[in-house]
Amino acid sequence: MMSNNKGTFIEINLNSLESNFNYIKSIVAKKTKVLAVIKASAYGSDPVQIAKFLENLNVDYFAVAYVPEAVRLRLSGIKKPILVFHPQACNLNTLIQHKLIPTLYSFKILDLFKHALIKEKIENYPVHLKINTGLNRIGFNSKEVPKLIDSINNDGLIKIDGIYSHLAASEDKHELGFSLKQINLFKKSFTKIVENIKNKPIIHVCNTSGAISFPDAHFDMIRSGIGLYGFSNKLTKPGNLVPVISLKSIISQINDIKKGDSVGYNRGYISKDKLRVATIPLGHADGISRIYGNGKGFVYINNKKANIIGNVCMDMLMVNVSNIDCKEGDEVIVFNEKYTAEQLAESAGTISYELLTALSQRIKRKFLD
Repeated sequence: MMSNNKGTFIEINLNSLESNFNYIKSIVAKKTKVLAVIKASAYGSDPVQIAKFLENLNVDYFAVAYVPEAVRLRLSGIKKPILVFHPQACNLNTLIQHKLIPTLYSFKILDLFKHALIKEKIENYPVHLKINTGLNRIGFNSKEVPKLIDSINNDGLIKIDGIYSHLAASEDKHELGFSLKQINLFKKSFTKIVENIKNKPIIHVCNTSGAISFPDAHFDMIRSGIGLYGFSNKLTKPGNLVPVISLKSIISQINDIKKGDSVGYNRGYISKDKLRVATIPLGHADGISRIYGNGKGFVYINNKKANIIGNVCMDMLMVNVSNIDCKEGDEVIVFNEKYTAEQLAESAGTISYELLTALSQRIKRKFLD
């Protein structure tokens, strides 16, 4: 039996991260750039350490969702270009101050950004344009492209450093036709823009699963987020991508439960027989949501599956260890390379993205290299 005297912690395997990065590099042409997505605390890990490691591996670009995430990277010493996917009006001056690259996705944000540049007396500032090809979140639609061309060419304030879009279902083989439709619409839109500007921008549309599924759509750069951390679509050959993040804890107490006894808040579980119940110092405040309670979620103790019983508490959860030889202090694997976050997420009808990015900052991070 393996004991754990470290409590609850997240283990980040940098060797696996490097392996994933090298795999992603291997599926694109040498001239094709790779952008690493570091948003949402690098998918629940540590954005600063991940970015520094990838910068040392000579990644070409970084991207985050919002300006404060990018500022944190800049202040930590990251020098590579950082694209902000969804900049807000309130942060545009900060974005300029830290030499970040904004995504311009609407005429309103375009106009506000131009005003910020005029105020700072800056011209030819690099930006990326976002084209909405069917995800319908943010971006200029294809009908707006002629007006967009006029807006970007009339004053010399901005330089179109990149043009991109986002595939809605690149991992879904049943939506192959829709993805191809998006790619073709994107081609038509960026071609019109490129024909009407002086420089050659970086063209990109593929995320990790898109890069695997649509090699003809790699263009100048691909973006990898979840793939860097070891997850992708079903078309990826087993072993090519290795989970980087493990979540481990311990058994803090074991209780013997009689028939009729209840476990947890609201008496969420009533025992139908004698049970041994282990309490683990991990709860929904740490990112293990209540949706994993009442038999849906599970952990592994001494290589055996232990189902969560009752409701997940804020700081603790309880599992059935009646058929597991274990003791207080034994290690608990919530997920790792073998027992993946994807499997746990699917048990509750969600996705690995949600599970990983929900991991609390109060959980200590440990790096393996």
